[in-house]
Amino acid sequence: MVICVNFVSKVTLLFTKFIDGGRYTPVVIKSHLLYSILNYVMLSTSTWLRSSLIKRLPRLPRASYHAKTGIYGYNPSAQQMLENNQVNEVTLLKRIQNSSLVQLVEAYRRHGHKKATIDPLGLQVLRPTPELNPELYGLERSNKYDLSGILNTADCSSVSLEGAVAALESIYCSTTSAEFAHLETLKEREWFAQKFEESRTWQLSDDEKKKIASLLVKSQAFDNFVANKFTTVKRYSGEGAESMMAFFNELFSLAAQSNIEQVMIAIAHRGRLNLLTGLLDFPTELMIRKMQGKMEYPDTAPCTGDVLSHLYQSVDIEYEGKQVHVSLIPNPSHLEANVPVVIGKVRGRQQTLQEGDYSSGEESVVGEKVLCVQVHGDAALSAQGVIQESLGLWNLPHYRVGGSIHLVVNNQLGFTTPAEQGRSSLYSTDIAKINDFPVLHVNGDHPEEVVKAVRLAMSYRQTFGKDVFVDLMCFRRWGHNELDNPSFTNPSMYSVIDTKPSVPDAYVDKLSEEGIIDKKDIAKEVSLYQDTLNNSLKEAETYQPKQFHLQAHWKGFVDAPSHITTWDTGVDPELLRFIAAKSVEVPENFKVHSTLLKSHIGARMKKLEEGTSLDWATAEAMAIGSLLAQGFNVRISGQDIGRGTFSHRHAMLIEQDSNSMYIPFNNIVGDQRHFLEVANSPLSEEAVLAFEYGMSIENPKSLIIWEAQFGDFYNGAQIIIDTYVTAGEVKWLLQSGLVMMLPHGFDGAGPEHSSCHMERFLQACDSKENGIDGDNVNIQLVHPTTPAQYFHLLRRQMVRNFRKPLIMASPKVLLRLPAATSSLSELAPGTSFQPVIGDQLADSNKVDKVIVCCGKHYYALVNERQRLQADNIAIVRVEQLCPFPAEEIQKNLSKFPNAQKIIWSQEEHQNMGAWFFVAPRFTNLVGCNLSYAGRGPLGTPAVGVGQLHQEEVKMVMEKTFSL
Repeated sequence: MVICVNFVSKVTLLFTKFIDGGRYTPVVIKSHLLYSILNYVMLSTSTWLRSSLIKRLPRLPRASYHAKTGIYGYNPSAQQMLENNQVNEVTLLKRIQNSSLVQLVEAYRRHGHKKATIDPLGLQVLRPTPELNPELYGLERSNKYDLSGILNTADCSSVSLEGAVAALESIYCSTTSAEFAHLETLKEREWFAQKFEESRTWQLSDDEKKKIASLLVKSQAFDNFVANKFTTVKRYSGEGAESMMAFFNELFSLAAQSNIEQVMIAIAHRGRLNLLTGLLDFPTELMIRKMQGKMEYPDTAPCTGDVLSHLYQSVDIEYEGKQVHVSLIPNPSHLEANVPVVIGKVRGRQQTLQEGDYSSGEESVVGEKVLCVQVHGDAALSAQGVIQESLGLWNLPHYRVGGSIHLVVNNQLGFTTPAEQGRSSLYSTDIAKINDFPVLHVNGDHPEEVVKAVRLAMSYRQTFGKDVFVDLMCFRRWGHNELDNPSFTNPSMYSVIDTKPSVPDAYVDKLSEEGIIDKKDIAKEVSLYQDTLNNSLKEAETYQPKQFHLQAHWKGFVDAPSHITTWDTGVDPELLRFIAAKSVEVPENFKVHSTLLKSHIGARMKKLEEGTSLDWATAEAMAIGSLLAQGFNVRISGQDIGRGTFSHRHAMLIEQDSNSMYIPFNNIVGDQRHFLEVANSPLSEEAVLAFEYGMSIENPKSLIIWEAQFGDFYNGAQIIIDTYVTAGEVKWLLQSGLVMMLPHGFDGAGPEHSSCHMERFLQACDSKENGIDGDNVNIQLVHPTTPAQYFHLLRRQMVRNFRKPLIMASPKVLLRLPAATSSLSELAPGTSFQPVIGDQLADSNKVDKVIVCCGKHYYALVNERQRLQADNIAIVRVEQLCPFPAEEIQKNLSKFPNAQKIIWSQEEHQNMGAWFFVAPRFTNLVGCNLSYAGRGPLGTPAVGVGQLHQEEVKMVMEKTFSL
C-alpha cells in the first residue's frame, strides 16, 4: 500500500502535462494494479486521490485578507471553514482496489447530466457521452462488482456490470441531474456526491404531496381567473413553471426549521404574481385593483407607482410553529438588476441583526439568520453582465452574505430567442462554475423532484456557506406575455406545448392514480379558491390601499417636505479635534509607512493644532467620526477606497512589517458601539453600486457611501441609477440615503477621467423649471468647493428625519489645493451646508458683472480675476444644483444692485455640465437672463491632448471675463 502511494507520488509530476483545465487524457491499461492506480489518477479529476496527489505539487499561497483577527464587517471566525481533504483508510483501500469501477462512477458524476431527461418538452438535443462507456475503463460484463463504499445507494455489494450501469443511470441520468465535479475542494465533491445519491431514495409523505398539489392547482386557478377577467392584462403567468411554487414553499419551510429569521428574494416578472398571492399573502383585492389600472398606494402617497409585475411584499409566514419573515423586493424591468440589490439588502439586514461579520461573538456564522434567494430567467442569467459581477461578490470581505439559493426559471426561450441563439454554453447556469457553485437541473414536470432539489441545495448552503443553483427546466404556456403569439417564431416548441397537459393537472392525475388524493377534493378546493378570487374582485372596488412605508426600523422618519430645509450640522470644535486625532492614532509598535507618518498623520495633527487649513480628508474624518459618536454606522465602499484613489483618505492603515490592517476609527473608545466599515470593492460599478443601494434601503441609521474612482466610471452602473437611485422612491416609496461621490474636474486627463456627467443626473432629477423646489425632489445633486461644505453634507444626510440619495461631484485637485481648505470655526455649532456661497470680497458698489459657477472652476476664476485686477466682478458659487436654490441665488445676486450682466461660466462643454439646467431656472425663477461663457459643444466629455486642453482653458477665461 505505502509502496503504491509513494510510486504514484513520484510519477505524478510526469503526468502533470496531461492536466488541461481539469481534464485528463484517458489511457486504458488493465494488467497491473499500479498502472490501474495511475490510470485512475489521470481520469478521475474530481476524486480524493487526484486532489491529494496534485496537492503535493508546489503551489503559490492564496492571498488572505489583511484583517485576520477580525475587523468591523469582516469576522474570519464567522466563515464556515472547510475541513482538510481527507478520506479514511478503509475508503482509500476500497477505491484503489476498484479503481476502474471508480472511474466509471466518476464519469457518471461528471457527465451523467448530459443524457438526463430534464427537458419536459423532450426537445433537448442530448450531447454524446462516450465517457459513460464501461469498456473505456476495462470493465467486463461477465464480472460482478462491489459498489458499496463507492456509490451511496442501497446494498449493491455484488452486482453485474449492467446492474451497476442501471444504478448509475437511475441516479445521474433521470429527471434530476447534477453538476458538482468542478467544485474546488474534495470535501465538497464527496459531500455532494453522497447527498445527491442519497436524495434519489428520499420519499415525500402523503401530506407533503397533497400540499404540493394544492399549491400547484391554486396557482393554475389564479392564472385562469386573471385570464378570464382581465383579458388584456400582461400577467407573466407561472403556467408551465408551476413547480416553482413547490420550490418556494419548501424553501420557506426549511428556512424556518433552520432558525433563519429573514428570507429576501429577488425575482423578475415570470410567476411573480403567483408567488405573491399563493404564498406571500399579498392582498388579492389590491392586485386586482392594480389590474384595473388603479394605484397600489393611497392617493395621497408621494409616488407614481409601478407596473403590475413589479409589486413587492414583506410578510411573516409560519411553518410548523416557527415564523420566518419573507421580503420580496421590487424590481425594475432591466433583467437581473435586482440581484445585487437584494444581496446588499441581505447584507444590510445582517448588520441590523449583528450576525456573522457584524457579530462580536465567535459563534455567529455569516448567513445564519438571513437567507438570500435569487430567481433568474435562463436567457437573462447567461446574457446579463451584472450576473457575473454579482456572483463575484459571494465570498469577498464586506460583501459576502453566507451563500445564496438560486432558482433559474428555465423557459428554454428568451422572449422569442431560442437557447441556441441566446448563449454559447450548454446550460444557462454554466456561469455558476466560475465560482465553483454546484448546479441541480430538475425537470419541472416533476414537482416532487423540485422539492428534493431544494432540500439538497439548502443543505449544501447551510453546510458550506456557498451559493447553489437549482435549474428548473420548464416552459412558457403562452408567449413572453399572454398577449403574444409565440408560434410566429417558435412553432416547433409550441406545437408540443399546445398538446401538453398542465403541470398541476398531470400531478393531480399522478397522485390520484396512487390513491393519495381524490380529484373531487381537489376540484372542491379549486372551487372555493375561485370563490375567494371572485369575492376579491367585488371588494376591489372599495378597497383602500395602505401606506406601509416608514415602518419598523424606519419608524419616526417622514416624507421629505416640499420646501428646502436647513439643518444645524455643526459640532463642538474640541470634539472634532479629539475625533480627528483618533483618526490617525495607531497602536504602539505599529509601523506606519514613513511617508504617511509625515504627510498624513503628522500633517493632520499639525492642522488640528492650528485649527485652520483643514483639508478634505480631515473634514471627512471629522464628519464620519462625529456620526459614529452620534449613533450611526458608516460604510464607505469603492475601488481602493481605504487609501483613496488619490491617496488622500487612508482610513485603513497597513503595518509595514506584518501587512496587518488597522482602522483607527473603530478604536476611538473602549466601549464603542458604532463603527466604520471600509469596503475595498472589486473592479465593478453596476453590482457594487446596486449592492450599496440595497444596504441603504435596509437601515436608515447607516450612512452608505459609494465612491467611484473617477466620476464617469459610474457609466457602468447607469441601469442602477435610472431604475433604483433616481426612481426607487418615486415608484416604490423606498427612501435611500445613499451617497454617490463622483470625482469630477477638467485637469487635462482626457475623456474618461474628467466629467461625472452631471447633466445626466440633472436630466433625471424632478426639479421644476417653473416652480420652487423642495427637499422632496427625487435626488440631491451638489458640487461642493470646500471641506466644510463636504463635512456638512455628510452629516446632513443622517441628522435629517428623511433620506434622499446624494449625488456629489466630488473633488480631485481640490483635495490638496491650499485655497480649498476650511477652519474649525466653519464646522462649529450653528453652521450648516450653504447651497450658495456669495462673494464676500467684492465691493458691491463697484460690481457691474456677476459670474455664477460651481465646483473647482471657481478657484480658476478667482485666480484670473486677481490676475486681471477686475474688482468690478463678483463670483458666486452654486454649491447645490438640485433642489435648485432659487431663493438663495436671488439673495446673493441682490447684493450687487449695479450688476448689468450675469454670466454662467463652466469648465464642462456647453452640451454638458449644468448650463442647460440652470439657464431656464435663472430666467423663470431667479428673474434674470444668463449669458454663457465656456467651452463649446463636443461629442466627448473632454479633449485628450494636453495642448488642446490648455487652449480651451485660456479660451474659457477670455470669454468669461470679456463678456
